[in-house]
Amino acid sequence: MGSGKVTDWQGTRVTVAGLGVSGLPAARALHARGAEVTVVNDGDDARAREQAAELEALGITVRLGDGASLPEGTELVVTAPGWQPDKPLFTAARAAGVEIWGDVELAWRLRGPDAAPWLAVTGTNGKTTTVQMLASILKAAGLRTAAVGNIGVSLLDAVLGEETYDVLAVELSSYQLHWAPSLRAHSAAVLNLAPDHLDWHGSMEAYAADKGRIYEGNRVACVYNLADKATEELVREADVEEGCRAIGFTLGTPGPSQLGVVDGILVDRAFVENRQKNAQELAEASDVNPPAPHNIANALAAAALARAFGVPATAVRDGLRNFTPDAHRIAHVADVDSVAYIDDSKATNTHAAEASLAAYESIVWIAGGLAKGATFDELVAKSAKRLRGAVLIGRDRALIREALARHAPEVPVVDLDRTDTGAMLAAVQEAQALARPGDTVLLAPACASMDMFANYNKRGDAFAAAVRELGAGA
Repeated sequence: MGSGKVTDWQGTRVTVAGLGVSGLPAARALHARGAEVTVVNDGDDARAREQAAELEALGITVRLGDGASLPEGTELVVTAPGWQPDKPLFTAARAAGVEIWGDVELAWRLRGPDAAPWLAVTGTNGKTTTVQMLASILKAAGLRTAAVGNIGVSLLDAVLGEETYDVLAVELSSYQLHWAPSLRAHSAAVLNLAPDHLDWHGSMEAYAADKGRIYEGNRVACVYNLADKATEELVREADVEEGCRAIGFTLGTPGPSQLGVVDGILVDRAFVENRQKNAQELAEASDVNPPAPHNIANALAAAALARAFGVPATAVRDGLRNFTPDAHRIAHVADVDSVAYIDDSKATNTHAAEASLAAYESIVWIAGGLAKGATFDELVAKSAKRLRGAVLIGRDRALIREALARHAPEVPVVDLDRTDTGAMLAAVQEAQALARPGDTVLLAPACASMDMFANYNKRGDAFAAAVRELGAGA
C-alpha cells in the first residue's frame, strides 16, 4: 500500500487482527471508509462474542477462535499492538507481500490535513505519568489536548472524533512502535530503557530499536535521559528532520540544551535565549507530585516536550501543580504508628521497583509475583542499604529471596507461602512487625500480579484495604 496516505479505501480488503481497545475502532473506521473488513481473533469467549456481534451488525465479517490464518485476498493487515511478530498470520502476510500496520500507524495515516501534531513518549517505565503531566502542562497553556495512545484512549478515536485538538500527548509502547513505520512526531522522548517484553521482541537490541523508532522524523526535539546512555544512543541513530535538536534531561545541574535541577528548582537551558549563559526557572521540585527522584525525571521530560512546542514556563509550573498521579503509583495510603505505607503496585518490573526503592531511606519491602523472566540481583544489590526487612509474596518470590540471601544477608525476610484472599493482609501485618517509627512499608513488587490478582490495580487495592484495617486496629 506504499508509504503515502491511502485516500480511497473503497473495496480494499483489510484484515483486522484482534478485538478490544484497538481492534474495534480500527474495524469501524475502515468499514466506514468502504473497506471490506474481516476481523480475526484468537479468543472466542463471551466478551469476544459480544464485540463480534457489534461489528457484524455493521456488516463486518468476524472470525473468532482463528487468528492464525490469513483470509483470502487480504491486501492489508491492521493488528492489535500486543500480537507477536512471529504469529503465523503475519508470516503468511509477509510471504504474500501484504503490509502489516498497527492501530497507531492506521491513526497516523487517517489524520486529516490539519491534524494536531503529536508529542510522543515511550520508555520502559514512567510513560503514562509523563504523558499525563504533559497533557496537564499543555492544558495549563490554554491548548486543546488529550492524553492518548497506550494510556487506554484509542488514538483512532482521538484522530477521527469530532473534537479538535491543538496538540496530542501520545503514549506509545514498544509494541505499538514496532507496527508504526511511518509515524513522524513533532517531538518525542525515550524516558529510559531496561529489559522488558524480551519474549515479544526477541532480544534487548530489538526492543531498543523499536523504542528508538519514536525519534524517526522528529521535527523539533528528541528528548533523552542523561542518566541512561542507551536513550542518547537512540537519538544519535535516528534520522530526523534538519534542525531537530537533541535535548537531555537530568536530575543534576543541566548544561546547554538540557533541562535539570538546581537547588530544588527545575530549570531549562534548552529553550531559552543564549542557552550558554542563561537558564529559565520552570517549577520547584515540590510542585511535582510525588517529588520522588524518578518522578521529577518524568516531569523534566514532560516539560522538555512542552517547551519544544512553545509552552511558557508558567504553564509548566501550573500544569505540574495541577497534576494528580493515577492510583498505585507511589501513592501514600496512610501513616500507622509513625510508619508510612506506600502503594506502588504499578512497579511490575525491576527497573520500576528500583526507582521506587530509591525514593525512601528505610524500607520494609513487600515484593514478589510473576517475574516474567527477570532476575533480581542488581535490584537487591543497589537497594540493600535501604532495606529494614522484606516480605515476599507470589509465585516467583524464591528468586527475590535468593537474591536477598546473596546481596543483603543481614536483612530479615518473611517468605509468605499463601495465595488466598487474606495473603495481602498477612503480608502487611508481617511488614508492620518488621517496621520501626520513621520507616516506609513499600509495596513495589518488581513482578506482575496475575498469579494472585486480576491486575496490579487489584493488588494495590488489596494492599490499601489491608493498611486501612491495620489503621482501624491501631
